[in-house]
Amino acid sequence: MDRRVFLGSLTGGPLLATGITDASPSGRQQQGTFGTPFPGGGESGGDHPPIPNFCAHEHWGSIASIGMAPEGFRADAEAGALPARRTTLLDLLIDPYLGGWMAAAGFNAADIARKFGKADLQSAWMEAPDQVFNEIRPHLERQRLTGVFQCLRRGIALLHGHDIGSLDLEAWKAADQSIAMRYESLFQWYRKAMEQAGFSELIRPVHPSFFIRSQSDSSAQEELSFTHTILRIDPLLGLWTTDSQKRDKMAETFGVEPVDAASWRKLIQAIFDAAAQKGTTGIKQLQAYSRSLDFQEADESQVAWAGDLTPYQVTTFKNWVVNECCRQAHERGWPHQIHVGTHNLSKSSPLPLEFLAKRYPRMKLVLIHCWPFIDESGWLAKYLPNVYLDTCWQTVLNPDFFRRALKAWLGYVPHHKIMCSHDSTSLEMAAGSSLFTREILAEELGEHAGVLQIPHKDMSQLAAGFLHNNAVDVYGIGTVFQVD
Repeated sequence: MDRRVFLGSLTGGPLLATGITDASPSGRQQQGTFGTPFPGGGESGGDHPPIPNFCAHEHWGSIASIGMAPEGFRADAEAGALPARRTTLLDLLIDPYLGGWMAAAGFNAADIARKFGKADLQSAWMEAPDQVFNEIRPHLERQRLTGVFQCLRRGIALLHGHDIGSLDLEAWKAADQSIAMRYESLFQWYRKAMEQAGFSELIRPVHPSFFIRSQSDSSAQEELSFTHTILRIDPLLGLWTTDSQKRDKMAETFGVEPVDAASWRKLIQAIFDAAAQKGTTGIKQLQAYSRSLDFQEADESQVAWAGDLTPYQVTTFKNWVVNECCRQAHERGWPHQIHVGTHNLSKSSPLPLEFLAKRYPRMKLVLIHCWPFIDESGWLAKYLPNVYLDTCWQTVLNPDFFRRALKAWLGYVPHHKIMCSHDSTSLEMAAGSSLFTREILAEELGEHAGVLQIPHKDMSQLAAGFLHNNAVDVYGIGTVFQVD
């Protein structure tokens, strides 16, 4: 099978090029750039609709212009959160991902801002873009080949028509103006750009506060008209300290003072009920950043519920909370997204999750990221009926990580267990990630089709599963896409 023809079945048109050499001097995309034609771009060139991509784990809006809340990024903590100021290109670049990795390589945004007498880099950029560009360009040059920069580059080129990868100031200014204009009507922009990028459904993990706090009724209603949510349970694991404003606020909001197993169970159920009333159908946690994923069942008589706890007592408390949340998810039939790998590598292996999967069989465990534990994650998905895999963030880290995962999983894991989201801090990053995902998926499936002599339509239906249909089945959201 011609891999270019097969990619056309994923995008709705023939693949003309997958390189980045066909951009015009202005940075605007031409036919053939970034694997175009692409879904929603108006040049499909094919007789069949493109396969949609279900975004089941996204953090769009985790940027400085939308701002922070006590729980974390406002976009994850407050329904309908809109930008508090003009959104700039730097907001998308100096984000928790690329910005964090630039900092790890020696970049200090605050120092540059101080050179211009500003409190933050975005303010300096708006006043003196030429000088700020010269300051940050060497740092961005070091990140030029990374997955996160290339995902942003390709997404901005697709959605705004400008190639920031040239590190040309005029292209940057043009992209900046386009981003600022579109982010003025944030949720209208999301809906339009999702159509252009070929995205079908959107799920974002949110804090418990998201269900009780909004910027306004109208903005919350607009966001939730196309955004689905899953409940982050990790904030509940830190409520053991003697003085906890977050615990006190939850107790006040839900009318339950948690002091023992019964009251903690009642509080957790109240939080889950509130989330369910707002349409939530799943949970998420990211404890792999800070501890192992060995959540053994805790003896309630041994749990200390608050105070100056020892490390062992803290672990016991967290184990109890995770198990109680899993019990709620099991009883409700909710999936549970769990961050695996990428950080805390000595302790973030997914293998201990076998315990949770077997103890709560009606809770589908979705292992997200999985790198570098590709083989371990695949083993759990192969042998445990309620374990699934989502490749989100793999292309943002490095597109080759996604390729490695497919090479390991396609010949080993049942195909209904694999999903392809993006875990991006902006819609633009997700759009670029989806381009990489579609291209690499087409190459790997095309190779299997040629070797195994599997019909084109069958492989296209498998691709539809990875990009969209498998997530529809896991989350119960959206409709199944049928390949003609």
